[in-house]
Amino acid sequence: MFYWRHQVDPPQPGQPGVDWGFTSASGGRADVAADYGAFNLGGHVGDDPQSVEDNRRDLAAAIGVPRDHLLFMAQVHGATVMRVDEPWQGDPPEADGIVTTNPELALAVLVADCVPLLLADAQTGVIGAVHAGRPGMTGGIVTRALEVMAEAGAERIEAAVGPSVCGRCYEVPEEMRAEAARVSPVSATVSWTGTPAIDIAAGVVDQLHAAGVAVTWIPGCTRETDRLYSYRRRPTTGRFAGVVRRWAA
Repeated sequence: MFYWRHQVDPPQPGQPGVDWGFTSASGGRADVAADYGAFNLGGHVGDDPQSVEDNRRDLAAAIGVPRDHLLFMAQVHGATVMRVDEPWQGDPPEADGIVTTNPELALAVLVADCVPLLLADAQTGVIGAVHAGRPGMTGGIVTRALEVMAEAGAERIEAAVGPSVCGRCYEVPEEMRAEAARVSPVSATVSWTGTPAIDIAAGVVDQLHAAGVAVTWIPGCTRETDRLYSYRRRPTTGRFAGVVRRWAA
């Protein structure tokens, strides 16, 4: 089920810790020969809705929350980051980042090449999940997420940057690379054939470092790793998740 998972111990006894991780394409209930693999968590990609819901329920159980307390977003490649304090009432809102201080909630972000970004302050208990694709990275979603975290009381934020499509696999037009370079110069790169490309994760990490955030960058290119979903490798595919929650000491 998990590609990477780590539990951050509480800084002091009696304070909250953090449980966060990134799922893989395997370990679920679906037919592994199907287009969507065994552990697709994306409900908008054409997969059987019951299979998706079963996988989401299994993920909620694995991270220790009721299903309705595992919150997904309606992601739109924007820069909106919302504060959430309780389970959604009805369909999730359009947003690409969510932040909470509620220890009963787990936050999830879905990707298949974009950067899944998890944020946490283990001391104050503020956590966040962010969908950072190219439009989000260039549109300032990283900075906005850190602002919302700070508004919620975060003081010392750590980040886990999950697997995403690497720079050599993300070929783009030259003008698109130039736009990314204006925001984060280190994101401009070349593909494995020497054409213009963008390393979105490098841009995200660059922005986090500039804000003084400690980063754990999980290795793995989605396009090159069968254990992960990749839209660039296979347009009909599922979505894996980054998920974070607080846990009581």
